[in-house]
Amino acid sequence: MEPMLAQLARELPLGDYLYEPKWDGFRCIATCAGGGVDLRSRNARPLARYFPEIVEPLREHRQVFDGELMVPAVDGSDFGALLNRLHPSRTRVEELRRSTPASYVIFDLLTDPARPFVERRAALERLTLRPPLSLTPITADPAVALRWLEAGKGIDGIIAKRRDQRYEPGRRGWIKIKPQHSVDCVVGGFRPLLDSAGVASLLLGLHQDGLLVHVGVASQFTAAQRRQLFQDLIPVACSLSGHPWEHGFNLGRSPIGRLPGSAGRWVASEMTQDWVPVHPVRVCEVAYDKLDGIRFRHPARFLRWRPDRDPEHCRTDQLAC
Repeated sequence: MEPMLAQLARELPLGDYLYEPKWDGFRCIATCAGGGVDLRSRNARPLARYFPEIVEPLREHRQVFDGELMVPAVDGSDFGALLNRLHPSRTRVEELRRSTPASYVIFDLLTDPARPFVERRAALERLTLRPPLSLTPITADPAVALRWLEAGKGIDGIIAKRRDQRYEPGRRGWIKIKPQHSVDCVVGGFRPLLDSAGVASLLLGLHQDGLLVHVGVASQFTAAQRRQLFQDLIPVACSLSGHPWEHGFNLGRSPIGRLPGSAGRWVASEMTQDWVPVHPVRVCEVAYDKLDGIRFRHPARFLRWRPDRDPEHCRTDQLAC
């Protein structure tokens, strides 16, 4: 089952809503049946082998849960430690479960997704969950939700859900508020530093109407980040031939246009390739301030890689309306 998604908004909606923290971790659908447990990321990748300490207590249940995998830390959660848990070595997985144990914060029950959210929540509250499983807090008071947002502590934002809302897989039917605007973008290429093996800026895209549309760049890296990004992206570097931006950046319905602050003039016959195309398979989360249409007005700020996201799901409908 695909997870239900949320549309970014600038303010909390008021009215017949309930509010939950948006946790800073991996979205995870847990299907528990007959003692077996299947954990799937937002992009349907299997996660159970990486988190045996989560699988074990889930064997006691016979439900389908939606929740967030996290590695708790003193200041809330450690996303870097969570990324490190995705290790191919079984021995290393066992070491990491002891050194950086994960938790699973459950916020929805999908056994009967057609039921209103308040009924699904009530059914969740009747279950007995033992650590590292827990039930996310919830409030009907927007002032409490805003205090959660201000406090941080592992919270990436606030999710607002209508009381009568059914669970709709793949649809952006919830509303999310974040302390800063952020979006998951596809990296379509990068501009290299001429004097070193580093990245000057990332070229970012989002899908719209079947096209990978260029929405801006991310820059402002430390020297160490520039080198690491270069190492991350060189393995997926590719020829311009066949690339979504082979004939220039897609602006609206025209494949040709000039993007201020990006590489040169984007007319295929005149273009100087001062950027390196990469296969559009890597997803990163970036922070931005203002939009001009669907483009970032200023360079975005790279936050982190998101290996739990599918490039095809990085669409312009994520942007704050």
